[in-house]
Amino acid sequence: MRRNKRGNKQKKLLKQARFDKKLIKSLSFGVLSLFVLLLCVIVFYHITKTIQHKQFLENINESLSQNNFDTASSDDKQEVKKEETDTTFTLTAIGDIMCHNTQYFDAYQKETDDYDFSYVFEDINRYLKTTDLVIGSLETSFAGKDRGYSNYPTFNSPDALAYHLKKLGIDVLSTAGNHCLDMGFNGLSRTIDVLNDADIAHTGTYQSQQARDTILFKYVKGIKIAFINYTYGTNGIPVPSGQEFCVNLIDKNLMKKDIESAKAQEADIIVACMHWGTEYRTTANTEQKELADFLFQNGVDVILGNHPHVLEQMEKRTVTLEDGSTKDGFVIYALGNFICDQNAENTRNSIILNVKITKHMNGKITIDHANYIPIYMYKAPTNQLRKMKLLDLEKVIYNYESGIDSSIGQKNYEYWKLQLDKIKKIVGPEF
Repeated sequence: MRRNKRGNKQKKLLKQARFDKKLIKSLSFGVLSLFVLLLCVIVFYHITKTIQHKQFLENINESLSQNNFDTASSDDKQEVKKEETDTTFTLTAIGDIMCHNTQYFDAYQKETDDYDFSYVFEDINRYLKTTDLVIGSLETSFAGKDRGYSNYPTFNSPDALAYHLKKLGIDVLSTAGNHCLDMGFNGLSRTIDVLNDADIAHTGTYQSQQARDTILFKYVKGIKIAFINYTYGTNGIPVPSGQEFCVNLIDKNLMKKDIESAKAQEADIIVACMHWGTEYRTTANTEQKELADFLFQNGVDVILGNHPHVLEQMEKRTVTLEDGSTKDGFVIYALGNFICDQNAENTRNSIILNVKITKHMNGKITIDHANYIPIYMYKAPTNQLRKMKLLDLEKVIYNYESGIDSSIGQKNYEYWKLQLDKIKKIVGPEF
């Protein structure tokens, strides 16, 4: 009996265990099913979101693409508008850059055994630093210290002058002049090396035929300007045989060839730098006028003259071409000496010339305005160093008249007023 009870109890326990096992199995399956269902829901949610996000991105990209298209169209319109807008710039020109021995004696610094010309330009340098492009005429050579620095009639100047000219703001130098072969071909060639090292562009003298046949271009505000340069001669010094390329002599066939080359390379403006004229004469001679006509007729827009060591007149021209069309032309027959130590009448008078030029939307070039700053190469009557200085004449006169600076004295004041009047009479009125 007791054994039956124990057997029944064991059966009940076994049955309960089986039930519990089935229950656990059912619960486990339910939990697993619920987990799988939850996982499916999460996966489905993420897939849906991904699709929605992808669609969102596609919509955004489409919108951005449309915006980019609109922006590009706007930029294109602005670019077209920019191209269709007149462009104006200022070309600034100065005269002959000479260096007599008294000038480099004045600039010598014993402490460093070097030369400092910067003080010469202190009163006028702002005019050259605030314009678009500056061109001058080099009337000396940089043949090197070992050749010996020298004065007239064969010039050789310290290299330091070139670097000070760069700091002053000079962008281009015309180098074809009657003194370019003063120190022979080697001196001419070394002068080019020094200018290259000083980062000053140059035209008129060359080290090779290839360089001679390459037109100098400068770009200002997107306008392409060609520079060409020729001299009447080289002071009787023969151009080396086999190196005729080294200097451009005035020759109509050569000038026409270079002008055509500049045109073929789509120059917007052609500037001719002419080393010509009669020394110390303040009016252009017949040859200068005839050559100016030739240059204008063949496509030159601006002519900058040098060599006479004094100023000559400037003119704005309306040039009638062979086809009957007209164009603007500008010529100043001589810009005088920029720096020098000459003493003949009018050799210390000069100007900083500013020519305002516009390229119109139709490609036409107009010479709109020309003004100038009268300057004077001053030399103090003392034995002290640094006594040479370029003066802004109108500023000096104004400062004396207004009482700002009376140190110049009445005598100098009267003298500089006379020089100012001479400059204005020789060059002519601004326009």
